[in-house]
Amino acid sequence: MSKTDALSHAGHSAVGDDENYVIGVDYGTLSGRAVVVRVSDGVELGSAVLDYPHAVMDTILAATGEALPPEWALQVPADYTAVLKSAVPAAVANAGIDPSRVIGIGTDFTACTMIPVLADGTPLNEIPEYAGRPHAYVKLWRHHAAQAQADRINDLAFERDESWLPRYGGLISSEWEFAKGLQLLEEDPELYHRMDHWVEAADWIVWQLTGNYLRNACTAGYKGILQDGQYPSEAFLGTLNPAFARFALDKVAHAIGQLGASAGTLSKEAAGWTGLPEGIHVAVGNVDAHVTAPAAQAVNPGQMVAIMGTSTCHVMNSDALAEVPGMCGVVDGGIVSGLYGYEAGQSGVGDIFAWYVNNQVPARYADDARALGRSVHEHLTELVKHQPVGGHGLIALDWHSGNRSVLVDHQLSGLVIGMTLTTRAEEIYRALLEATAFGTRTIVEAFNASGVPVTEFIVAGGLLKNAFLMQTYSDILRLPISTIASDQGPALGAAIHAAVAAGAYPDVRAAGQTMGKLNKNVYVPNESSSVAYDELFEEYTRLHDYFGRGENDVMRRLKSMKRRAALSGRGALVTT
Repeated sequence: MSKTDALSHAGHSAVGDDENYVIGVDYGTLSGRAVVVRVSDGVELGSAVLDYPHAVMDTILAATGEALPPEWALQVPADYTAVLKSAVPAAVANAGIDPSRVIGIGTDFTACTMIPVLADGTPLNEIPEYAGRPHAYVKLWRHHAAQAQADRINDLAFERDESWLPRYGGLISSEWEFAKGLQLLEEDPELYHRMDHWVEAADWIVWQLTGNYLRNACTAGYKGILQDGQYPSEAFLGTLNPAFARFALDKVAHAIGQLGASAGTLSKEAAGWTGLPEGIHVAVGNVDAHVTAPAAQAVNPGQMVAIMGTSTCHVMNSDALAEVPGMCGVVDGGIVSGLYGYEAGQSGVGDIFAWYVNNQVPARYADDARALGRSVHEHLTELVKHQPVGGHGLIALDWHSGNRSVLVDHQLSGLVIGMTLTTRAEEIYRALLEATAFGTRTIVEAFNASGVPVTEFIVAGGLLKNAFLMQTYSDILRLPISTIASDQGPALGAAIHAAVAAGAYPDVRAAGQTMGKLNKNVYVPNESSSVAYDELFEEYTRLHDYFGRGENDVMRRLKSMKRRAALSGRGALVTT
């Protein structure tokens, strides 16, 4: 059984019958968290988290024990509704409020996370005869096994000069709706044709709360290639595969809800799950990164918000429409109405640090960390943080989960250069920290060079707790770093949207100004460190371009060999 961990925010009281409250529910990669927020000032009164019982299935399908091929990442939809049944009532109880004073609930989700469902919203994995079919399950955002389909989409779009391609920096990701949908069709056509809707998890969970299926404008634009009211044409899709021609019309297209609007009201069933009043407003679904911007009071042009966790998503607004190489998309009103919302990202950040600690660090480091009362991450940081910049003699590429921006290629892989027989574990750890900052600088420079200047850098997410990492980012970016003044940025953002949906504020900007929280310029660049990091960044860029822009495709070739080896002897994951 997963555990519910209730976390209270000391020093605040929920007393006062005249106060109203909203609930924000943040669906992350491994858990879902509910937070109770006071509408009048954004104070967070209580929270609870539920770890998904099935976590992420990336090696084995739980229902059968079947091995999954490389680059797969699946989840179970029932884990998401379990959050509503467990974490939401626990958060309300922890906050000590009267549930009848809750006026709205909002949610955010990782994206692009896709669920194949029937017309009534039933996930295909819940149909008994499909429980053993991997393609019947949720394809998590970090499911990268559709790279071959993404490559074909990109090649054809470039060949046909499709007008929507520049809105995505010239490349569509294997993480997104169309690549994953094409993989489903080509690897399990029976399930593809049985599926009525190909639904973002962000919209599916709102469907479970309201009984009403409504696509949100954020994922439709960024992940569903909806630009200027149009999806890719039947002619384009049919050229990819004749059976795919009506994918947009038959499987994806649906009514669109605008961010901050009400998607409907809480159903009787969902009220029973959550303990909240039936009929309260449920906000239109949203993405964890985009929903965080107003929570960090960062919705003005030039303010780039980096939500740093297992991966990093970078979002910002601008009053200008531009083409930024490798961006994940630009959508009119994609974050707040009246501005163009831009998105970029890194597929692996915290995941890389966790992989290294869990698989590469000698056991004695864990023993030493335990004796000192530290985590291994904290211990490695303490051991290396006073080393001069470049003292480890290393440079790394942060592509252990592929590259989202600016190369948009999940066939790329990680790299560390400069190791010797004297290299220590903590030095490699620092090189990996620095590599993720270099990846962020590459993104920032792409925006600057494209006429969408980044003037302020704001961090949210769990990794902001590492002060050394934040200072490293400031030094490498040569920018001051502000931090969100909340441990629950996405959940707070979801709650802000719930307050707007319930009519407590006129729009998301106004709600964010009152309910959002920001610590300004917590970290500022150290010039001597920045100068040294400039030199290392030049080396990073050389490696980035050499391995990432086609001069040496060894990473792709190695991944191809790995996939062939995994599939040999047992057949591909295809059901006909």
